[in-house]
Amino acid sequence: MSQPDQLQTTNALLQALSDDDRALLAPHLTRVDLMRGQVLVQPYEPVAHVYFPEGGVVSIVSVMKHGGRIEAGIFGRDGVSATFLLLGADRCPHESFVQVDHSTALRIDADHYLAAVGQSESLRMLLLRYVQTVLVQSAQSMATNANQRVEARLARWLLMCHDRIDGDEIALTHEFMGMMISAERSGVTVTLHILEGVGMIRSQRGRVIIRDRDKLEELAGDSYGMPEAEYRRLVGPIGRRSVVLPFRGQVDSSHRRV
Repeated sequence: MSQPDQLQTTNALLQALSDDDRALLAPHLTRVDLMRGQVLVQPYEPVAHVYFPEGGVVSIVSVMKHGGRIEAGIFGRDGVSATFLLLGADRCPHESFVQVDHSTALRIDADHYLAAVGQSESLRMLLLRYVQTVLVQSAQSMATNANQRVEARLARWLLMCHDRIDGDEIALTHEFMGMMISAERSGVTVTLHILEGVGMIRSQRGRVIIRDRDKLEELAGDSYGMPEAEYRRLVGPIGRRSVVLPFRGQVDSSHRRV
Protein backbone atom coordinates (compact mmCIF):
# COMPACT_ATOMS: atom_id res chain seq x y z
CA MET A 1 0.00 0.00 0.00
CA SER A 2 1.46 3.35 -1.00
CA GLN A 3 1.75 6.23 1.40
CA PRO A 4 -1.23 8.63 1.53
CA ASP A 5 -0.93 11.71 -0.66
CA GLN A 6 -2.00 15.29 -0.11
CA LEU A 7 -5.11 15.98 -2.15
CA GLN A 8 -7.40 18.72 -3.28
CA THR A 9 -11.08 17.92 -3.62
CA THR A 10 -14.13 19.73 -4.96
CA ASN A 11 -16.53 17.95 -2.60
CA ALA A 12 -18.18 20.73 -0.61
CA LEU A 13 -19.05 18.59 2.40
CA LEU A 14 -15.42 17.60 2.90
CA GLN A 15 -14.43 21.23 2.48
CA ALA A 16 -16.88 22.28 5.19
CA LEU A 17 -15.37 19.94 7.81
CA SER A 18 -13.02 21.08 10.53
CA ASP A 19 -9.41 19.91 10.33
CA ASP A 20 -10.02 17.42 13.14
CA ASP A 21 -13.08 15.94 11.44
CA ARG A 22 -11.29 15.66 8.09
CA ALA A 23 -8.49 13.84 9.88
CA LEU A 24 -10.97 11.20 11.09
CA LEU A 25 -12.10 10.41 7.55
CA ALA A 26 -8.99 11.04 5.47
CA PRO A 27 -6.95 7.87 6.23
CA HIS A 28 -9.84 5.75 4.97
CA LEU A 29 -10.65 7.64 1.76
CA THR A 30 -9.84 6.24 -1.67
CA ARG A 31 -10.33 8.08 -4.95
CA VAL A 32 -12.33 6.11 -7.51
CA ASP A 33 -13.88 6.80 -10.90
CA LEU A 34 -17.62 7.35 -11.27
CA MET A 35 -19.08 5.69 -14.35
CA ARG A 36 -22.48 6.38 -15.87
CA GLY A 37 -25.01 3.85 -14.68
CA GLN A 38 -22.91 2.83 -11.68
CA VAL A 39 -25.17 2.02 -8.75
CA LEU A 40 -23.99 3.47 -5.42
CA VAL A 41 -26.99 2.30 -3.38
CA GLN A 42 -29.11 -0.74 -4.21
CA PRO A 43 -32.71 -0.68 -2.92
CA TYR A 44 -33.21 -2.65 0.30
CA GLU A 45 -29.58 -3.78 0.44
CA PRO A 46 -26.92 -2.81 3.00
CA VAL A 47 -24.18 -0.56 1.61
CA ALA A 48 -20.50 -1.44 1.77
CA HIS A 49 -19.17 1.98 0.75
CA VAL A 50 -20.08 5.64 1.05
CA TYR A 51 -19.16 8.08 -1.74
CA PHE A 52 -18.28 11.78 -1.66
CA PRO A 53 -18.55 12.74 -5.38
CA GLU A 54 -16.12 15.28 -6.81
CA GLY A 55 -18.33 15.99 -9.82
CA GLY A 56 -21.03 14.47 -11.96
CA VAL A 57 -24.63 13.95 -10.93
CA VAL A 58 -25.99 11.08 -8.86
CA SER A 59 -29.73 10.45 -9.04
CA ILE A 60 -31.80 9.12 -6.15
CA VAL A 61 -34.92 7.44 -7.45
CA SER A 62 -37.86 5.53 -6.08
CA VAL A 63 -38.23 2.26 -7.95
CA MET A 64 -41.89 1.35 -8.41
CA LYS A 65 -43.22 -2.20 -8.22
CA HIS A 66 -43.92 -2.42 -11.97
CA GLY A 67 -40.58 -1.00 -13.08
CA GLY A 68 -41.23 2.74 -13.17
CA ARG A 69 -38.88 5.25 -11.55
CA ILE A 70 -39.62 8.60 -9.93
CA GLU A 71 -37.13 11.22 -8.81
CA ALA A 72 -36.39 11.48 -5.10
CA GLY A 73 -33.39 13.81 -5.42
CA ILE A 74 -29.96 14.43 -6.92
CA PHE A 75 -26.53 15.24 -5.56
CA GLY A 76 -22.98 15.65 -6.78
CA ARG A 77 -19.97 17.38 -5.32
CA ASP A 78 -22.30 19.01 -2.80
CA GLY A 79 -23.13 15.76 -1.06
CA VAL A 80 -22.56 12.20 0.04
CA SER A 81 -24.32 8.92 -0.69
CA ALA A 82 -26.34 6.76 1.71
CA THR A 83 -27.59 9.53 4.01
CA PHE A 84 -29.92 7.00 5.66
CA LEU A 85 -26.88 5.62 7.52
CA LEU A 86 -26.80 8.86 9.50
CA LEU A 87 -30.39 8.25 10.63
CA GLY A 88 -29.72 4.81 12.04
CA ALA A 89 -30.92 2.74 9.05
CA ASP A 90 -28.75 0.18 7.28
CA ARG A 91 -30.70 0.17 3.98
CA CYS A 92 -33.15 2.24 1.95
CA PRO A 93 -35.92 1.58 -0.61
CA HIS A 94 -34.39 4.14 -3.01
CA GLU A 95 -31.71 3.51 -5.62
CA SER A 96 -28.78 5.89 -6.15
CA PHE A 97 -26.92 5.72 -9.46
CA VAL A 98 -24.56 7.89 -11.49
CA GLN A 99 -26.38 9.69 -14.28
CA VAL A 100 -23.74 12.24 -15.37
CA ASP A 101 -20.22 10.81 -15.20
CA HIS A 102 -16.67 11.77 -16.21
CA SER A 103 -15.75 12.40 -12.60
CA THR A 104 -14.39 10.84 -9.44
CA ALA A 105 -15.45 10.31 -5.86
CA LEU A 106 -13.75 9.80 -2.54
CA ARG A 107 -14.94 6.44 -1.25
CA ILE A 108 -14.89 5.18 2.33
CA ASP A 109 -15.98 1.87 3.82
CA ALA A 110 -19.33 2.25 5.57
CA ASP A 111 -18.00 0.91 8.86
CA HIS A 112 -15.09 3.37 8.92
CA TYR A 113 -17.51 6.18 8.02
CA LEU A 114 -19.90 5.36 10.85
CA ALA A 115 -17.03 4.92 13.30
CA ALA A 116 -15.79 8.42 12.47
CA VAL A 117 -19.29 9.85 12.83
CA GLY A 118 -19.58 8.14 16.21
CA GLN A 119 -16.35 9.73 17.40
CA SER A 120 -17.23 13.33 16.54
CA GLU A 121 -20.37 15.27 17.38
CA SER A 122 -19.35 18.11 15.06
CA LEU A 123 -18.92 15.70 12.14
CA ARG A 124 -22.28 14.12 12.84
CA MET A 125 -24.02 17.50 13.07
CA LEU A 126 -22.55 18.78 9.81
CA LEU A 127 -23.65 15.64 7.99
CA LEU A 128 -27.13 15.85 9.55
CA ARG A 129 -27.40 19.44 8.35
CA TYR A 130 -26.71 18.08 4.89
CA VAL A 131 -29.51 15.54 5.39
CA GLN A 132 -31.82 18.48 6.09
CA THR A 133 -30.95 20.03 2.73
CA VAL A 134 -31.70 16.69 1.02
CA LEU A 135 -35.14 16.61 2.66
CA VAL A 136 -35.83 20.19 1.57
CA GLN A 137 -34.79 19.36 -2.00
CA SER A 138 -37.06 16.31 -2.07
CA ALA A 139 -40.04 18.31 -0.77
CA GLN A 140 -39.36 21.05 -3.33
CA SER A 141 -39.28 18.45 -6.11
CA MET A 142 -42.69 17.11 -5.10
CA ALA A 143 -44.19 20.59 -4.91
CA THR A 144 -42.69 21.60 -8.25
CA ASN A 145 -43.83 18.47 -10.08
CA ALA A 146 -47.33 18.88 -8.66
CA ASN A 147 -47.79 22.59 -9.34
CA GLN A 148 -45.48 23.79 -12.11
CA ARG A 149 -45.70 23.44 -15.88
CA VAL A 150 -43.25 21.08 -17.52
CA GLU A 151 -41.16 24.01 -18.83
CA ALA A 152 -40.49 25.27 -15.29
CA ARG A 153 -39.84 21.76 -14.00
CA LEU A 154 -37.27 21.10 -16.70
CA ALA A 155 -35.64 24.50 -16.22
CA ARG A 156 -35.25 23.82 -12.49
CA TRP A 157 -33.74 20.42 -13.03
CA LEU A 158 -31.28 21.66 -15.65
CA LEU A 159 -30.18 24.38 -13.23
CA MET A 160 -29.64 21.80 -10.50
CA CYS A 161 -27.46 19.71 -12.82
CA HIS A 162 -25.62 22.82 -14.01
CA ASP A 163 -24.79 23.67 -10.39
CA ARG A 164 -22.99 20.38 -9.96
CA ILE A 165 -20.81 20.17 -13.07
CA ASP A 166 -18.00 22.09 -14.72
CA GLY A 167 -18.78 23.78 -18.01
CA ASP A 168 -22.16 24.17 -19.66
CA GLU A 169 -22.66 20.78 -21.31
CA ILE A 170 -24.80 18.17 -19.55
CA ALA A 171 -24.93 14.62 -20.88
CA LEU A 172 -28.59 13.62 -20.47
CA THR A 173 -31.11 11.51 -22.35
CA HIS A 174 -34.71 12.59 -22.94
CA GLU A 175 -35.89 9.44 -21.17
CA PHE A 176 -33.98 10.27 -18.03
CA MET A 177 -35.10 13.90 -18.00
CA GLY A 178 -38.69 12.70 -18.27
CA MET A 179 -38.22 10.44 -15.27
CA MET A 180 -36.71 13.21 -13.18
CA ILE A 181 -39.48 15.73 -13.85
CA SER A 182 -42.43 13.31 -14.05
CA ALA A 183 -43.11 13.91 -17.75
CA GLU A 184 -43.45 11.77 -20.85
CA ARG A 185 -40.40 11.56 -23.10
CA SER A 186 -42.34 13.20 -25.92
CA GLY A 187 -43.21 16.11 -23.62
CA VAL A 188 -39.55 16.54 -22.74
CA THR A 189 -38.63 16.65 -26.43
CA VAL A 190 -41.20 19.37 -27.14
CA THR A 191 -40.12 21.36 -24.09
CA LEU A 192 -36.46 21.19 -25.07
CA HIS A 193 -37.38 22.61 -28.48
CA ILE A 194 -39.23 25.46 -26.76
CA LEU A 195 -36.28 26.29 -24.49
CA GLU A 196 -33.92 26.09 -27.43
CA GLY A 197 -36.15 28.36 -29.50
CA VAL A 198 -35.88 31.18 -26.95
CA GLY A 199 -32.13 30.79 -26.57
CA MET A 200 -31.94 29.22 -23.11
CA ILE A 201 -30.27 25.97 -24.20
CA ARG A 202 -28.99 24.05 -27.17
CA SER A 203 -30.23 20.48 -27.35
CA GLN A 204 -28.22 17.79 -29.11
CA ARG A 205 -28.44 14.02 -29.09
CA GLY A 206 -27.74 12.86 -25.55
CA ARG A 207 -26.75 16.24 -24.21
CA VAL A 208 -27.99 19.71 -23.32
CA ILE A 209 -25.84 22.84 -23.46
CA ILE A 210 -26.80 25.73 -21.19
CA ARG A 211 -26.73 29.03 -23.13
CA ASP A 212 -28.59 31.51 -20.90
CA ARG A 213 -28.72 30.56 -17.23
CA ASP A 214 -30.43 33.80 -16.21
CA LYS A 215 -33.39 33.03 -18.48
CA LEU A 216 -33.59 29.50 -17.11
CA GLU A 217 -33.73 30.85 -13.56
CA GLU A 218 -36.46 33.28 -14.58
CA LEU A 219 -38.46 30.44 -16.12
CA ALA A 220 -37.96 28.16 -13.10
CA GLY A 221 -39.20 30.92 -10.77
CA ASP A 222 -39.63 29.96 -7.14
CA SER A 223 -39.31 26.25 -7.95
CA TYR A 224 -35.53 26.78 -7.92
CA GLY A 225 -33.45 28.30 -5.13
CA MET A 226 -34.93 27.22 -1.81
CA PRO A 227 -32.88 24.01 -1.35
CA GLU A 228 -29.79 25.83 -2.61
CA ALA A 229 -30.31 28.64 -0.09
CA GLU A 230 -30.78 26.07 2.68
CA TYR A 231 -27.54 24.37 1.68
CA ARG A 232 -25.65 27.66 1.78
CA ARG A 233 -27.13 28.44 5.19
CA LEU A 234 -26.38 25.06 6.75
CA VAL A 235 -23.34 23.71 4.91
CA GLY A 236 -21.53 26.10 2.57
CA PRO A 237 -21.26 27.27 -1.05
CA ILE A 238 -23.13 25.47 -3.79
CA GLY A 239 -23.60 26.09 -7.47
CA ARG A 240 -21.87 28.56 -9.74
CA ARG A 241 -20.87 30.79 -6.84
CA SER A 242 -18.94 28.04 -5.06
CA VAL A 243 -15.24 28.47 -4.31
CA VAL A 244 -13.02 25.39 -4.55
CA LEU A 245 -10.64 25.10 -1.60
CA PRO A 246 -7.90 22.53 -0.92
CA PHE A 247 -8.71 19.40 1.04
CA ARG A 248 -6.07 19.35 3.77
CA GLY A 249 -6.39 15.72 4.72
CA GLN A 250 -4.72 12.47 3.78
CA VAL A 251 -6.21 10.11 1.24
CA ASP A 252 -5.36 6.47 0.70
CA SER A 253 -4.24 6.31 -2.92
CA SER A 254 -3.80 2.55 -3.05
CA HIS A 255 -6.79 2.22 -5.41
CA ARG A 256 -5.72 4.86 -7.85
CA ARG A 257 -2.82 7.24 -8.20
CA VAL A 258 -3.83 10.87 -7.54
